Amino acid sequence: MPGVVLAVGFDHSLMTTRIRVLQSAGYAVARVSSLKEAVYHFLSSDFDLVLLCHSIPAADRERLTCLIRASGSLTPVVSITETTGKHDAFPTATLEENDTNEFLANLREIISKAARRSLIRPARAGNKGDVAGCTMATKQKERIGRIDQRYRV
Repeated sequence: MPGVVLAVGFDHSLMTTRIRVLQSAGYAVARVSSLKEAVYHFLSSDFDLVLLCHSIPAADRERLTCLIRASGSLTPVVSITETTGKHDAFPTATLEENDTNEFLANLREIISKAARRSLIRPARAGNKGDVAGCTMATKQKERIGRIDQRYRV
């Protein structure tokens, strides 16, 4: 049951490898390399999972997770750490660097649990007609503006 993943990371080669692994497993992946870009991509699209690489400083991973939660979304956020026992404070799950099969199995489990609990965001109103889409676009712009002002992204 692959889905759409927003992958956020600062290490180009590491992210390229991780994205290839996800794509080979059938996931569609949007890759971003800055916090601001991650916020705008997240708020303008639907994702089944947000993947935060350990190349992002821990404080920035937690800040981005808080921004995602502030948007009202319950989309799972997975933080990857390179050190055993080290966990971020706010994500849905923290995964350690491990073998590819275990990594993919963990992602599948997280997405399926979220789907069973109806935590994945429903399709946006913009898909249902011009009036609803116009209203949703306005609401999105307002929400992005509020988040920018509140967190100074």
